[in-house]
Amino acid sequence: MHQRTGFEWVRFNRLWLAALLALPAAGAMAAVPDAAAACQQLASFKVAARDIGKPTTGAVVTAAQLIAADAAGNVHGEYCKVQGAIHPVDPKAPDILFQVNLPTNWNRKLLQYGGGGLNGTVVTGLGPYSRQPGGEASSIKRGYVTLGSDSGHQSTIGFDGRFYLNAEALANYGHLQLKKTHDVAVQLVKARYGAKAAHSYFIGASQGGHEGFDVMQRYPQDYDGVVAGYPAHNVVMLHLSAWNYAKALQANDGKSWINPAKAKFVVDTVYARCDALDGATDGIISNLAGCESRNAELKLLQQGNPLRCAGGADTGDSCLSDAQLQALNAIDKPYEPGFSIFADDVGSAAFPKWTPFAGSTFKDGGGDILGGTGPKQALQYAPGAATLGMAIAQDANLDVYQSFDPKAYQARIRELAHSMSANDTNLDGYRKRGGKLIWFHGLADDFITPYSSLQYYERLQKRYDAKALEGFLRFYTLPGTGHVTGPFAARMASLDALEAWVEQGKAPGELLAVDANKATAGRTRPVCRYPAWPHYSGSGDLNSAASFVCRP
Repeated sequence: MHQRTGFEWVRFNRLWLAALLALPAAGAMAAVPDAAAACQQLASFKVAARDIGKPTTGAVVTAAQLIAADAAGNVHGEYCKVQGAIHPVDPKAPDILFQVNLPTNWNRKLLQYGGGGLNGTVVTGLGPYSRQPGGEASSIKRGYVTLGSDSGHQSTIGFDGRFYLNAEALANYGHLQLKKTHDVAVQLVKARYGAKAAHSYFIGASQGGHEGFDVMQRYPQDYDGVVAGYPAHNVVMLHLSAWNYAKALQANDGKSWINPAKAKFVVDTVYARCDALDGATDGIISNLAGCESRNAELKLLQQGNPLRCAGGADTGDSCLSDAQLQALNAIDKPYEPGFSIFADDVGSAAFPKWTPFAGSTFKDGGGDILGGTGPKQALQYAPGAATLGMAIAQDANLDVYQSFDPKAYQARIRELAHSMSANDTNLDGYRKRGGKLIWFHGLADDFITPYSSLQYYERLQKRYDAKALEGFLRFYTLPGTGHVTGPFAARMASLDALEAWVEQGKAPGELLAVDANKATAGRTRPVCRYPAWPHYSGSGDLNSAASFVCRP
């Protein structure tokens, strides 16, 4: 989508004017005759820079292909798959690569998908919702136009931070790509259907959840509803905390590292002490606060701690040395950089602790979170190195685990925190325009501590009274759920709930989650609004949500 005549879609619309004179009502399907020809018309489509709300040099479609409903492997019904590039202002910056899927039978709704990690690959809009636990059918088949991008850089490496060294690429990743991709999709929708979307939604988790917070805070007029799961919304502080986490495992010349066998010993001990606190011994810790309280003794460097090796020395895989306990204690404490980052927003000077003593499995996603063969393989090692070295210090050769002092980069950290993070509690623009938010976080998340979401929610409670929050926001916690996986791998119909709220005024209460783990597939639990959590009623099937109540 670039410019040929300012609005090239006008010429295309003339071909279909007769079919488009009577536009469907919101929620109705908009079908256009000869979908193949309509799709082909988009193959050389361009969008002028002036039609994109943030600086670019325009956008161009590079491919448009009609995917038949009966094409091999297609579960989305008939749609036009459009791929393209949004060109940067800086010729040294990468394009933003995007994909927009235009169903032949359109429901007059737009659904933008978020990404994951540092992004770097195109979010196609074809998945269930890209890292989003969702129980709904294909959104394209339901009539949604779906869209996503690579956020403005291309990488096949999980935490390849080299793009940070280009200011425009960093700014695109920070949040500008969201607006640019959205605006390009809007022009494609006009060209294809000759109409605007009646409703626009955003859905994502992890980095995609962060992006959901971004669009509410920065572009509230573009969206009617957002689903945000386990959001990395405070991403700069998250990565500073990840660096601190990884450093703790490298301390004492590597003697603080906790190998997979020791990690399993810790997890087994914690779960044995906390599993039944919710009334059910089912492999799920629901009573987070009760577990934290009960396990205070597990942190002590003294005789009687069930985790500690006798005398504090490392005597095998069935206990932890004092050095290893010190590492867990460092992870269990909030990270404080030693200076204020969000001076204009009280309550976020420290990044919250993780949950090593209250439900962490150290196996989230199937990997060894603490490092399968050593501390440099720990999950938190890579994001800390990428963001601190290349975004903050802007030095690709800097080993931040040997030489990095956050206080030396205070101004840069503050700058990045305001441009890359979405940590502002001012949601007035989104609330006043009628936007709705469904937001959730798993309590067994090893990638992004659930306390990050709890901290943000508590800050929102200080800004808005209960009635105001009720009017536009629902926050849920998911016991046993990690970063998609976990002892209870929750799947739930979050988009259905959001649609009903936005379009019918039916505010969601408790939701229903289904476990996707193979061994326990199909068991259900209520999804409680924070601070409530599921408690077994004392009778009934442990695998049924009907046997649990949400306890305040």
